[in-house]
Amino acid sequence: MQTRWRYLRKPASAKIISNLPSGSNTAYSGAAYALAAYLFWGVAPVYFVWVAFATPLEVLAHRIVWSLPLLAILITLARQWPTLLALGRRQLATLALCSLLLSVNWLTFVYAIQIGRIAETALGYFINPLLSVVLGWLFLRERLRLWQWVAALTAASGVVAELFTQSELPWLGLLLAASFGVYGLLRRKLAIPSSVGLGVEASIVAPLAVGYLLYSGMSTTLEPRTLQQILMLGLGGAVTVTPLIWFASAAIRLPLSTLGFFQYIAPTISLLLAILVYHEPVSAARWNSFVLIWVGLIIYSVEGVIHHRRAHEAVQLQ
Repeated sequence: MQTRWRYLRKPASAKIISNLPSGSNTAYSGAAYALAAYLFWGVAPVYFVWVAFATPLEVLAHRIVWSLPLLAILITLARQWPTLLALGRRQLATLALCSLLLSVNWLTFVYAIQIGRIAETALGYFINPLLSVVLGWLFLRERLRLWQWVAALTAASGVVAELFTQSELPWLGLLLAASFGVYGLLRRKLAIPSSVGLGVEASIVAPLAVGYLLYSGMSTTLEPRTLQQILMLGLGGAVTVTPLIWFASAAIRLPLSTLGFFQYIAPTISLLLAILVYHEPVSAARWNSFVLIWVGLIIYSVEGVIHHRRAHEAVQLQ
């Protein structure tokens, strides 16, 4: 679905932070931006249902192409072109891999929505935060505290329970979680603004997207698109970039520990949409999985708050 709070880094926004007013007004505006971003991401499935006349590949191609001019404007307004032009070969190579993972994530998301499995996308994005913790332990040597292990294992038991009760993996949800989790793992090593990174990632796959759209337009076997349909698909750029702008605004105003709590809003809304609006059936086995994952998220969140408070108190005592 979109770039999370874990992948932003202080050096890219330190100058902006120094120009922000201090106090509660900054915190309130940061919370408003975060709420807007995650609410937007939560209702994003409505847009992809709206453009279901197009294939998932076509939706993905339009989303990539139409994101580029908006990202260019965002990078210009933030005066981040020097940062982009200073990227080294290793950073560009990492971003190339990131672009592949993000494309897989976006394509899986659109496909799942078009076949009526919005609830499964919510499952994937509920799993993602805990998967990111485990990936950090495996590849970044980040130590997991006891209750973080408990949270991760509790969520994993939910997935295992679904496997045994339904005889199949929720592979779309797991692919969403895995692709975005590995994407985040790679982006955490790059101290660059999210708009710059996403701009480079979109640029890397843009030739393929343009080529596919040209092929679709010239193909005699595919239905030609009307101007209205093209404009509807073009909104995919705004659907991608708009919440990113709000998210970036929130990230420079709120502590990461606070911003992290907002990430559960989007999959919660998506799950409610699946059940209440699109009337997707959710089996008892899947509800059991959701409950175990939610318990894991609660343990993880409460443990994070307690740890943050203790660390803050320890700093004050020094």
